[in-house]
Amino acid sequence: MSEQNQSMRPGGSPGPADTLREISDIKRIMERSSRFISLSGLSGVAAGLCALIGAYFANAILEDYYLRYNHGVGYTDKDFEVLKVKLVLLAGIVLLAALLLAFVFTWRRAKQNHLPVWDLTVRKLLWNVLIPLVAGGLFVLAMLQYSEWHFVAPACLIFYGLALVNGSKYTLSDVRYLGYLEIILGLVNTQFIHSGLYFWAVGFGVLHVVYGVIMWWKYERNTTPIP
Repeated sequence: MSEQNQSMRPGGSPGPADTLREISDIKRIMERSSRFISLSGLSGVAAGLCALIGAYFANAILEDYYLRYNHGVGYTDKDFEVLKVKLVLLAGIVLLAALLLAFVFTWRRAKQNHLPVWDLTVRKLLWNVLIPLVAGGLFVLAMLQYSEWHFVAPACLIFYGLALVNGSKYTLSDVRYLGYLEIILGLVNTQFIHSGLYFWAVGFGVLHVVYGVIMWWKYERNTTPIP
C-alpha cells in the first residue's frame, strides 16, 4: 500500500497525516504572509564588520584630536566642531555601507526563496523600525548641537535596540533578543560615558557579527530554497 493510501481513511477522507501536513502548510503560508523571513544572517555579519571598521577609524580620529587637545598644539574651539563633522560623516558612511550590504544579502536570499523583497509586510517592518531610529537620530543630532556628546553612544544603542524590538513582530523573532541586548548595553554605557566608542563597537560590531553567524547557522545552513 502506498504512503498516500496509508494516510487516507476508508472512503477517501483525509487521514491524520494529511491533516497535519495541511496545518503545517497553512502555518507556513501565514508566517510568510505576516513576517519578512528573508533577512540573511550574512547581513548582520556584514553590518557588524562595517561597524568595527568604522570604530577603528573613529578611534584614530579621536586619538589625533585628544593628542592636539592635551598638548595645546594648534588647538582651537573650532577643532571640536570639525571633530563632530568628521564623526557624523564617518557614521553616515558606515550606515550606508551596512545598509547596502544588508540589502544585497537579503535580496539574494529572497530571490533564492522566491519571496518578494518589497510588499506590505516589508513596509510595516520599515515603518516600525524607522520611527525609533529617526527619533533617536534627531535626538543625537540635538545633543551634538549643544556639545552634549557624553551620551551619544548610549543613545544610539538604546534607540537602535528599541527599533529592533519594535520591528521584530514583522520579521524573525530572534531580532527581538538582539534589540534587548542593545538596550541593556546602552544603559550600562550610561555609567561608563568615557568608553562610549568601545560600547558602540561591541553593540553595532561584535553583537551584529555574533547574531549574524547564529542566524545563518540556524536558518540558512544546509537549507534549500522554499519552492
